[in-house]
Amino acid sequence: MTEFPGKGKVAAIKTSPETILCDIESLMNLAEFQNSLPKDIITGLKINISWQTWYPACSSTPWQIEGVIQTLQNAGYHEIVGVHNDTVVVNTEDGEINNKHKFVTDKTNVPCLYLYNQEFEWIEYIPKTPFLVLDKVYPEGVFIPKSLVGMNIIQLPTIKTHVFTTITGAMKNAFGGLLHRNRHWTHAVIHDTLVDLLQIQQDIHPGLFAVMDGTFAGDGPGPRAMRWHEKDIILASADQVAIDAVSAKLQGFNPLDLRFIRLAHEKGLGVGVASSAKRSICARVRTRDLS
Repeated sequence: MTEFPGKGKVAAIKTSPETILCDIESLMNLAEFQNSLPKDIITGLKINISWQTWYPACSSTPWQIEGVIQTLQNAGYHEIVGVHNDTVVVNTEDGEINNKHKFVTDKTNVPCLYLYNQEFEWIEYIPKTPFLVLDKVYPEGVFIPKSLVGMNIIQLPTIKTHVFTTITGAMKNAFGGLLHRNRHWTHAVIHDTLVDLLQIQQDIHPGLFAVMDGTFAGDGPGPRAMRWHEKDIILASADQVAIDAVSAKLQGFNPLDLRFIRLAHEKGLGVGVASSAKRSICARVRTRDLS
């Protein structure tokens, strides 16, 4: 397992429509993204489309994608790609248009990979340490997209609840990209699956980072049928466990009550709880209080 820098550190900023793009750049710098993402390889943006219809808090926001691309380009990252998957319930082509994702990637000259196209090869992944459940769900082998191996990945989730995992964030955002269309087979063991997927990510990605949008936050039966709330919070971290723990706390949950956060914390894949001694989860909020 690769030891990633910035472990346990989460940056948080209060933002506004007028300052969102600049705030994302400040946020990423605060989370020291350049220490986590090597510049000499491709950086993939794992864009989330939870619904082909635009709905607040549901999918990655266009300003989230644009702010991250702008920040990367300003810092000298020249090889950037969007990464899309499909699902049995969402049409990705419609979704990236309706959610204004394609407008942003076209505007910024960022090409996109569509992992469901037949041109992409899927290869068997052999774990270096035992899986919790994936080898049992897929006894004939766990297959992942070859194109993602050796690529930096920035997860682009939103702050929202989920009917299977209570909350969905950076760890859940990898679900669509790393597993094929039969990934619904894992729903009965989804928490353990997310931990296995984080283990894979930390093995195959030289750099791993997350920028989470909470300009709108969703609660209720997510990821689609939610009540949305304007919160104007954005988060960033190189620690996928820590950023999900902060998101869970902001939504009113004890992070360690969520099985996937607790298991990932116990396995040393990230920091799931703040320690007053170590100050392991660090957050800075500008302009006004989180509430």
